[in-house]
Amino acid sequence: MPSQPARHWPRTVGYFATFVAVGLETASLGPTLSGLAANTNTELDAISFLFTAHALGYMIGSFFGGRLYDRMPSHPLMVGMLGLMAAMLALIPLVPTLWMLTVAWLLLGIGGGALDVGGNTLLVWVHGRKVGPFMNALHFFFGIGSFLAPVVVAVSLTLSGNVTAAFWFLAVLVLPFALWLIRLPSPSPPDHTPGLSQGNISSAERAQPEAGCGKTVLLIALLLLFYVGAEAAFAGWISTYAVALDLGGATTAAYLASAFWGALTFGRLVSIPIAARFRPRWMLLADLLGCLASVGVILTWPSSAVAVWLGALGLGLSMASFFPTTISLAERRIRITGQVTGWFLVAGSVGAMAIPWLIGQLFDAIGPPVTMIVILLDLVATLAVFGVLLKAGMAPTASQGEDGVRAR
Repeated sequence: MPSQPARHWPRTVGYFATFVAVGLETASLGPTLSGLAANTNTELDAISFLFTAHALGYMIGSFFGGRLYDRMPSHPLMVGMLGLMAAMLALIPLVPTLWMLTVAWLLLGIGGGALDVGGNTLLVWVHGRKVGPFMNALHFFFGIGSFLAPVVVAVSLTLSGNVTAAFWFLAVLVLPFALWLIRLPSPSPPDHTPGLSQGNISSAERAQPEAGCGKTVLLIALLLLFYVGAEAAFAGWISTYAVALDLGGATTAAYLASAFWGALTFGRLVSIPIAARFRPRWMLLADLLGCLASVGVILTWPSSAVAVWLGALGLGLSMASFFPTTISLAERRIRITGQVTGWFLVAGSVGAMAIPWLIGQLFDAIGPPVTMIVILLDLVATLAVFGVLLKAGMAPTASQGEDGVRAR
C-alpha cells in the first residue's frame, strides 16, 4: 500500500481490527443456525427470520450511525458499539425463545451496522483519494473475521456438541479492539469534494461533480443492495444447503462456509495491490462475471461435493473486492460523508434482509436447489444495475477524466 504519515497508522489499524469484529459477528449466524433452532425448538423456516432481524438491525445501525459520525466524535461511538456486540454474542446461546433471540440478533446487527459505516467512512476521511488499497485491506480484515467465525463454530461443535462456547469465545475476542480505539483521537470529516483541486476553479466547476450526486448515490445503493443480498444469502445458507443435500455433516458444512470466507479473505489480500493499478469499473466487472460462473458450476453439478466446494471458493474469490471497490468508485465521484455511507449500507442491509429470508421461505417448499437459483437471479440483477451505473450514473463530465477524476 502507498506510504502514509505515521500518525495515520494507529487509527487505520484500529479500523482494520474493528472490521475483524464485524466479520466475526456477520459470519456467526449461518453455521450456528441449526444449533440455535435446537436451542429454541424452532423450525428452519421460522429461525430464518433471524437473518431478517440481523439485517434490519444492520440497517438501523447504518442509518443512524451515518448521521452520528458526522455530528460527534467517532471513536467513542465505535467503542460503544463494540461493547454492545460483545454483550449480545455472550447472551445469544443462553436465549431460550425465538423472540428473545430475534431481539438479540437485532441489537447485534445495530452494532455491526454502526461499525461498518464508521470503518468505511473514517478510512476515507483519513486517506482521501489514496483510500483504494486501504479500503480493500479494510475489507480483507472483515474477511479474516468471517473466516474465523465458522472455524470457531466447527471446533465448538467437535469439542462440546453445541455452539455456546463458540459465541462466548467470539464475545471475548471483540473486547481488545475497543481498548485499542478508545485511546486514539477521532478524525475530522473533510471539507472538500474528492477529485477537485479547490484552487483556481470557478464555483460552477466546483459544483459539477454534485450535479448527478443523487442519481449516483441511488444507483450505487441499488448495486450494493443486490450484491450484499447475494453474499449474505450464500454465506448464510451454504451450510444448511450442503447438509440438506447430504454433501457433508454439520461440521463439514461449517468448514464449507469457512472456505467461502477464507477465499473471500484471500481475494481481498490479493486485491490490495490490484486496486492500486486497475480502475474500479474493470475490477467490478471481473468480480461479477466470476460470481456468475461460480454459481453456475454449483447449479450444473448440484449433487457433487467437489462442485459445491469449487463454487464456494470461486464465489469467495470473485466477491472479495466488490464492496470496497464500489466504495472506492463512489469516492471518485461524490463526497463521502457518514450519511452517504450510511445510505449505502442501509441498501446493503435491505438486500441482506430480503434475499436470505426469501430463500428461507422457499427452501422446504421447493427444495435446496432454490438457494442457488435465487442467488443466480440476484447476481444477474446486480450486473444489470452495474451496466446502468456505467452508462448513466458514472459518466464523466467534459472536464473530467475516467471514473469521474478531474483530468490533469
